[in-house]
Amino acid sequence: MKVMKFGGTSVGKPERMQQVAKLITTGSEPKIVVLSALSGTTNALVSIGEALAIGDKPLAKQIIDGLEAHYHAFIKNLLKNEAAIKKGEIIISEHFDFLNIILKISFNEALNKDILAQGELMSTKLFSTYLEEKGIDHALLPALDFMQIDANDEPYFDAIRVKLNRILQQHAGKKLFVTQGYICRNSKGEVDNLKRGGSDYTASLIAAAAKASVCEIWTDIDGMHNNDPRIVNKTIPVVQLSFEEAAELAYFGAKILHPTCIWPAQQEKVPVKLLNTMQPEAPGTTITQEAGSEGVKAVAAKDGIIAIKIKSSRMLLAYGFLRKIFEVFEKYKTAIDMVTTSEVAVSVTIDNDTHLAQILKELEPFGTVTTDKDQTIVSIVGNQIAQTPHILSKLFDSLLEVPVRMVSYGGSSHNVSVLVPSAYKIQTLQLLNKGVFGLE
Repeated sequence: MKVMKFGGTSVGKPERMQQVAKLITTGSEPKIVVLSALSGTTNALVSIGEALAIGDKPLAKQIIDGLEAHYHAFIKNLLKNEAAIKKGEIIISEHFDFLNIILKISFNEALNKDILAQGELMSTKLFSTYLEEKGIDHALLPALDFMQIDANDEPYFDAIRVKLNRILQQHAGKKLFVTQGYICRNSKGEVDNLKRGGSDYTASLIAAAAKASVCEIWTDIDGMHNNDPRIVNKTIPVVQLSFEEAAELAYFGAKILHPTCIWPAQQEKVPVKLLNTMQPEAPGTTITQEAGSEGVKAVAAKDGIIAIKIKSSRMLLAYGFLRKIFEVFEKYKTAIDMVTTSEVAVSVTIDNDTHLAQILKELEPFGTVTTDKDQTIVSIVGNQIAQTPHILSKLFDSLLEVPVRMVSYGGSSHNVSVLVPSAYKIQTLQLLNKGVFGLE
């Protein structure tokens, strides 16, 4: 069984959805196809919810009408025969009738989750209609029948595995299945979601649950590149990464892959391939247990970082001091990315400022607390780079012009990270591309 996930840009236009149909019908191996919402849809649905949350129903109505018009135009270019077009119009009417009904009822967070689910429900139903029109045998599997999260909003993997395999057994003989990414049910049985990037997570969870031969993530880029192609002029695809390397890159800002996607596939040793819908012949990037080679593979940048420094000559060396510092962040469920210490100070970075004021207030008794906002973590990732000759000299020689705020080295054999002001992010990535990779 192969799992193939297609993102919003891969299904965002009728001709691209038609191309997806060709890709999934190549080869004889059974496939589960996971689809995101059409590109732009989730953003529109988020805007509808935001408008309703502040009571601006006219704005919500305007967004709904615009989105509905887009879908009607979409099916006219996707489908050809009258019966298929009529079925497509019925699908659109059902979902937009729901969106228009919510304008008349009281808005709440549970309802907002229902709103956000409409994108994936529509994309898969319309794709299924196209497959029917083409006479391609398949089954549409509602993700809400097997994707489940627990009370902590974490995937309930055992339940997912049991439910998914039971459903697949009910469709014995079928070789093609289509389902929704992103959406799920929570511990109360309500419609919920796996947050942003959740379609990658869905695909990886399904691949692990079905013990798939491979989990393919199809986007509009030919694999993971050594640097951000939007910022530097010349980049090269990375042929092979280990799960650990890929997890580091995803966590520290490589947009092609969501950080959550790695863990389920890694647990069941399911290879993950990053492939390009627009260039299906390109080899892309393969992620497996093995790194394939040593040395630096890629750099990634994570924005929106806040550095917090606690300076205390009196308490830093005291037993339990660091534990007390970390307990403050744990209390407010705020993850720490980087940590550096000296004899008189400890610095940490966070990427979530939701509880920043409370955190700073609770840190005050431990010493003088200062913050630096608008920071960026730039991570240099590869296999055994802590042992790679001259990597540190190449790295810091490249960054002589950049005011580096923090350095994290030695915590992982796969990662060296530096914290720089966000204003220096572009320059940092460009300098590393030249100094570390020899690319200009």
